[in-house]
Amino acid sequence: MRVIAGRAKGFPLKGPKGTPTRPATGLVRGAIFSILDSSVDDWSRVLDLFSGSGSLGIEALSRGAGNVDFVDQESRCCAIIRENLEKTEFSDRARVHCTTVSRAISMLDGEYNIVLMDPPYKDTGIGKTIEQLADSRLVGGGTTVVITHSSRFKLESKYGMLIMKREYRHGDSTIAIYRKEQTS
Repeated sequence: MRVIAGRAKGFPLKGPKGTPTRPATGLVRGAIFSILDSSVDDWSRVLDLFSGSGSLGIEALSRGAGNVDFVDQESRCCAIIRENLEKTEFSDRARVHCTTVSRAISMLDGEYNIVLMDPPYKDTGIGKTIEQLADSRLVGGGTTVVITHSSRFKLESKYGMLIMKREYRHGDSTIAIYRKEQTS
């Protein structure tokens, strides 16, 4: 697993062994960032939920994100993220929160420009987490939420004020793009 583009292009990333983590493939990461490159202007604050190895957030940092908050509940994953951040020299622009995603959503503050979610594919209760995120202060009118999930599992078109704008399928992975519904 390597960083695809930007300042740390080609840098190998370490993945956590002995955890149920399934890092996003290079194809899926490439697709996510191609979508974001063409649709998001402000990359100042990024949130990477279910971070695993940190590959999505580190890719965002490599491509110019200002700051990234990483969230994973596995202590081994948190250690790997910190190690990958140190080796890519992005530690000064990142914070690692070793806690559940639900707890992080309730404790973090301020709106993010981009929220990346790569939950375990077997987590069929992910809808509740998306609903919690949709109703949180972390998602504003300009926030883009990107969720990767198994193509065998269908996400809802709407969670709270989050509306699905588009879905892209790549093999067994689907990338769903959500934005907050604008109220008048």
